[in-house]
Amino acid sequence: MTEYSERSKDRLLTCDPKLQVVFAEVIKHFDHAILEGHRDRDAQNEKYRCGLSKIKWPESKHNTEPSKAVDAVPYPIDWEDRERFHFFAGFVQGISAGLGIEIRWGGDWDRDTEVNDNRFDDLPHFELVER
Repeated sequence: MTEYSERSKDRLLTCDPKLQVVFAEVIKHFDHAILEGHRDRDAQNEKYRCGLSKIKWPESKHNTEPSKAVDAVPYPIDWEDRERFHFFAGFVQGISAGLGIEIRWGGDWDRDTEVNDNRFDDLPHFELVER
């Protein structure tokens, strides 16, 4: 069983308890790193400026406290391995569904299971769906 580094643990603690529950289960089965939970104004606007987010402060789910979004990547990180990101996302979504927690992944924004119809891919991004 793998476990989080201290850095990943600290980042996950900035997230909503539901996301903490999902990723606490995921790490038991699939090694990954938490890149980011909560984002402050400067960090969010920098992501927007660099084109890594389409949303300015305070509109991102990363901007709530606790964060309603988390960026997580399969470890070891290989940004070129899209298939591994897709596999990881399916695993996260399966765990989440099993826990009764609805999430949306940045590789399938409209949640239609078609991964080639996005205008913007954010493969590390997972967010809570609130109804």
